[in-house]
Amino acid sequence: MSEHAAEPALEPVRQSRVDQKTRYKLSATDKFISVVIYTLFSLFALICVYPFYSIIINTISANDISARGDVVFFPKHIHFQNYIDVFKIPGLGHAALISLGRTVIGTSLTVGASAFLGFMFSQEDMWARKFWYRFTVITMFFSAGIIPWYLTMRSLHLTNNFLAYILPTVVAPFFIILVKTFVESTPKELQQAASIDGAGTMTIFFRIMLPICKPILATVAIFAAVDQWNSFQDTLLLVTDSNLYSLQFILYNYINQASSLSTMVNLQNAGSTAMSSLSTKQTTTSIRMTVTIIVVAPILLIYPIFQRFFVKGIMIGAVKG
Repeated sequence: MSEHAAEPALEPVRQSRVDQKTRYKLSATDKFISVVIYTLFSLFALICVYPFYSIIINTISANDISARGDVVFFPKHIHFQNYIDVFKIPGLGHAALISLGRTVIGTSLTVGASAFLGFMFSQEDMWARKFWYRFTVITMFFSAGIIPWYLTMRSLHLTNNFLAYILPTVVAPFFIILVKTFVESTPKELQQAASIDGAGTMTIFFRIMLPICKPILATVAIFAAVDQWNSFQDTLLLVTDSNLYSLQFILYNYINQASSLSTMVNLQNAGSTAMSSLSTKQTTTSIRMTVTIIVVAPILLIYPIFQRFFVKGIMIGAVKG
């Protein structure tokens, strides 16, 4: 009896599934358009990914074959001696620590400053809010140039100083705009309710808004970290002390001096019979590509971790309403 009673109850569910299949059934034109779109996006993705793939397979292929440009789709005579030799280059490890330090410290301060200033500029009761906001944003459009910037940095004693990597990037107008827009898109009732309960400005910022702003702060963190990690011009202009060279600046020098560097590495390995083969003998191409992978790899590994925050943050933080 119960089985027969259950049958009518299942009919609406079955009918709903049939209606759903009918509703989402694609026509021949829709299928053709979908195939074209997926094909175009697949080709675009391949175009974006292939340069990295090409560099990787060239770094693990025989150096003599790679130097001739014969490595196109698959690695040939795989070996990892290039990475072993490059890590032996003097100063590379220390430069990596400098880049890591400036990335971690600089990104943390930039995210903190952007979060606080973006929140404060969204508060209508802030003293001279419009003036300070416009005063900050205007720096995005007007720049004095490299020479006045260098003279300012020198007058602040930031030449040959690790703080030269950190202080100029703390206040970033673009990131502040993103956070401000994100905060303004959140319900004002949250802040009003906290204020009625006796919470002050700092309490609202740290306990209410900061947890809500995680997506946009993750977006800012990615942008700031990439900028810090990839920067080398500040080292070029402000630093002459080799103990403060960043990894990107080392890469810049190695690319310009790849020929002499490959000769130096080969001389260091001259005592080993294994190193005497053409397949592992360092070339200009092998040095450039191997150092490039070492520099780019950390960003490629970190980005997927923050990707979901990045997409949500940039969509919400960039569009109001």
